[in-house]
Amino acid sequence: MNRGFYTIMAAQFFSSLADNALLIAAFFALANMDAPSWMTPLLKFFFVAAYVLMAAFVGAFADSMPKGRVMFVTNVIKIIGCGMMFWHVHPLVAYGVVGIGAAAYSPAKYGILTELLPAEKLVAANGWIEGLTVGSIILGAGLGGALINPQVSAHLLTLPLIATFDHTALEAALSIIMLIYIIAALFNLNIPDTGVRYQKQATNPLRLVSDFSHCCALLWRDKLGQITLSITTLFWGAGAVLQFLVIYWAEVSLNMPLDKAAVVPAISAIGIAIGAMAAGRYVPLKKSLTVMPYGVAMGLVVMSMTLVTNVWLAYPLLILIGALSGFFVVPMNALLQHRGYVLMSAGHSISVQNFNESFSTLIMMALYAIMVKSAMHINTIIVIFGFFVSTATLMVMRRHRNNQREHDSLALIGDQHHG
Repeated sequence: MNRGFYTIMAAQFFSSLADNALLIAAFFALANMDAPSWMTPLLKFFFVAAYVLMAAFVGAFADSMPKGRVMFVTNVIKIIGCGMMFWHVHPLVAYGVVGIGAAAYSPAKYGILTELLPAEKLVAANGWIEGLTVGSIILGAGLGGALINPQVSAHLLTLPLIATFDHTALEAALSIIMLIYIIAALFNLNIPDTGVRYQKQATNPLRLVSDFSHCCALLWRDKLGQITLSITTLFWGAGAVLQFLVIYWAEVSLNMPLDKAAVVPAISAIGIAIGAMAAGRYVPLKKSLTVMPYGVAMGLVVMSMTLVTNVWLAYPLLILIGALSGFFVVPMNALLQHRGYVLMSAGHSISVQNFNESFSTLIMMALYAIMVKSAMHINTIIVIFGFFVSTATLMVMRRHRNNQREHDSLALIGDQHHG
C-alpha cells in the first residue's frame, strides 16, 4: 500500500470517530430536551435517509473534482451539522445534515481506492478500511459516552479555551468532536490527487436522476454486478437490524440492564474487524465469490443465539457472527467496487451501492420495529432474521450458478475500466 492509502485511512478513521461520538452526544441532547423515547432511533433514520435521498447527486459530485477535495468539502458539511447543535437546532435536523455530509463523503472515500490501487489490492484495502471503521465505531461510542460523563464534562469546562466558549456539558462534548472533525479535514487536504478525471458531470437535477437510474439499472442487469449488489444490500440492511436485535436480546436473554446491553454490539464488531482483516489477507479479488457460503453460515449461527442465556457463551458467539460477517462482506464489497468502476465510474457505482444498501436498511429497520411493536418474542424474531439471511444468500448463490452458465465470472472480474 502506498502513502496516499494510509492518509485516506487516517482521514476516514477520524471522520468516522467523530460521527459516532456525535451520535452519542445527540442522544444526550435529546435527553436534555426530554424528547420522547421514539425519537432516539430516528437519529439513525435521518442519518441513513440522507444516503437514499442524495444518491442521485453524490456520485456526480464525487466525480466532479479530485476525491481528496470532495472528502474535505463533505467533512466541512459534517462540521456544519455538528455546529448546528451549538445553535440549539433540533438534533434530528443537525444529525441529518451530518448524514448528508457522510452520504457525499462515501463515494469519494471508496471511489478513490479504485483510482489509487490496482484491482488485486482492493480486497486488502477494503479489509483495512472496514476494520478501521469498526474500530472507529467502537472507540467513537466510547468517546461519546466519556464526553457526556458528568466528571469528564466538568473537567472540560475548566479548560481555558473551552470555558471561554462553552457553558454546558453538551457544548463541551461538541467542542471536542468538532476538533476531531478538523483533524480529519487536515488529513483530507493531504490526500494525493490520483490524476483520474471523468467527463464533465451534469448539474441539472432531472438529468442527474436520469443518469443515476441508468447506472442503477446497469449494475442490476450486469451478471456479476447483480450478485455482488444483492449480497451487500442484504448484508448492510441485516447488519443494521442485528445491532438493535443484539441489544434487545442482551436485555431479555442475558438479563442485562440497558446501559450494559448497549455495549454488547461492540463484541460482534470486534469479530467483524477480525473477519475483515482475514478476508483482506487470504481472499484475492478473483476468489471473492467463493465466500458466499459464509453468509449462509452466519444466518444459521445467528439462529443459535436463541439457545444462549450465559454471557460467557454469548461473547464468543457474537465474535463468531461478526467474523463470518466481515469475512463474507469485504470481498463482495471490493468486487462490487471493481465491477462498478469497470461499468461506469467510481463515484457513480458507490452512490448506487449506498442507495441500495441504505434503502434496504430503512425497510429492514421498519420491519424490525413492526415485529417489536407487535410484542413478538425476541427468539422468534431471531429465528426469522437468521432464516431470512441464510435463505436470501442461498437464492443469490443459485442465481449466480445460473449466470455462470451464460458468462464466465472470472473473465468479467478481469475486465478493465471503460466507463
